Amino acid sequence: MAQNLENTIDYVEMASRDLAVTKEFFRALFGWKFEDYGPDYCAFEDGRIAGGFYASETVASGNSGAPLLVVYRKELEQAHADVTRLSGRISRDIFEFPGGRRFHFEAPGGGEFAIWSDK
Repeated sequence: MAQNLENTIDYVEMASRDLAVTKEFFRALFGWKFEDYGPDYCAFEDGRIAGGFYASETVASGNSGAPLLVVYRKELEQAHADVTRLSGRISRDIFEFPGGRRFHFEAPGGGEFAIWSDK
């Protein structure tokens, strides 16, 4: 029986100041696969949800009230080190919340994201 997709988030799009840098960062960090659709758009798949990045000088952050995309990683400290190694900027260091821990970062092409892990 096919999964019911009615009323579920099916696709997400985000802005990037530099698509090439954004693709390389997320490919190296999470292993995401990308497909280009012209010079100003690329689609990605993470194995569970699909989305895209579009070229824009304006990018979103939590401070501006934008939605925050949160990715799960079992090894949170390793993910933190990987973000830094790949030229991401930590915008909120590892902190605890009910049910787990997480940190926020800005990708090299812009935009704020978070990675979480259970306790």
